[in-house]
Amino acid sequence: MNLRFENVTMRYGQQSALDDFSLSVDKVRCVALIGPSGGGKSTTLRLLAGLEIPSSGSIQINGTEIGSSEPQRLAYRKRIGVVFQAFNLFPHFDALTNVALPLEKVHGYSLSASIEKAESILDQFQLSEHRFKKPAELSGGQNQRVAIARALAPDPDTIFLDEPTSALDPEMTAEVLDAIEKLIEAQKDLVIATHQMGLARHAADQIAIIAEGKLVETGPAAQVIENPQSPRSQKFLGACLNF
Repeated sequence: MNLRFENVTMRYGQQSALDDFSLSVDKVRCVALIGPSGGGKSTTLRLLAGLEIPSSGSIQINGTEIGSSEPQRLAYRKRIGVVFQAFNLFPHFDALTNVALPLEKVHGYSLSASIEKAESILDQFQLSEHRFKKPAELSGGQNQRVAIARALAPDPDTIFLDEPTSALDPEMTAEVLDAIEKLIEAQKDLVIATHQMGLARHAADQIAIIAEGKLVETGPAAQVIENPQSPRSQKFLGACLNF
């Protein structure tokens, strides 16, 4: 996976979430975006996922610029998967339908093929016995695993995960980390915005630390976590790793 942010600014009214932000990522499987809350990592991920249009600057993934027109972004979003902090499952549908419906309505699967694929994916994530349960009947960890299964089902080029464990207790977090491990084993390209340093260290080839809308530091995961060079990186990681 190759990513390029070139002088990207993202404003919400008078507030700049990203300010003249540039980042280059070359030939990696997984990138982790870390940094303090409100620093810009989720905005970075949403821009990469085509969910937002930058105020200025350009963004490329694998050599292709993410277009600004709605048709371009819709076509792009069909080729990726996104997993949200709040799961974003349909509350009135069971787990099976949550995974199968996008395959049928968005990706052109027949009804029978979408159900067959959804059942297979749910089985991979140890969710077969829960396939007829609605989100309110599932734990947070189970809901997030359904969301990951839904993102994986159409075989996307890249999967973006926005704080996939932040709303979960430690036991449920372990369930979701196991699901992310399956994505890594499937050799999917991943971009993860996370506060979970263990996840960033274990899963990522490269880490980018983002704070105050700027790229603070980037490099190989172990190098950045164990030997950060920037004073801002040292402050952030020191606070995270001391507890």
